[in-house]
Amino acid sequence: MRTNSIRTAFTICAAAALTAVMGTASATPAASHHAKQRQAPPVLVDCFWHPDVRPAAFILACGDGNSRLVSLHWSQWNQKSAVARGVNLVNDCKPYCAAGKFHAYPVVVRLDHAQPWKKKPHVRHYTQMTLTYTHDHPDGYAQKVSYPLWN
Repeated sequence: MRTNSIRTAFTICAAAALTAVMGTASATPAASHHAKQRQAPPVLVDCFWHPDVRPAAFILACGDGNSRLVSLHWSQWNQKSAVARGVNLVNDCKPYCAAGKFHAYPVVVRLDHAQPWKKKPHVRHYTQMTLTYTHDHPDGYAQKVSYPLWN
């Protein structure tokens, strides 16, 4: 009878060990499958070709810096789009840009159309920006404007 108890205990331990190994082995592919499904978030590429996620500021007019976004607070940033509230500082260029004055316009920023970045195809970047001015807007601008972003 003692032999049966030892054999039963051995069988139970072996079964438990086999179950633990099989459970771990079967969980591993699922875990790596989920890791593959999670992609890095798209980036916003700046004037200097630096990728960034949720930047606090962004220059819109790369040549002269006369239009830029500041105080950006992002409420959304995912594979489909990104949304922030902030301020668009725009130089009125009166009488000319070097002597002009910057004016602040509250704005909602939306980034869309994430695509592979030509410089780094494994990195996705947003290719369109839409600004919606929540109050006043700069002279010559519509209340809502969209820009293609560089690649």
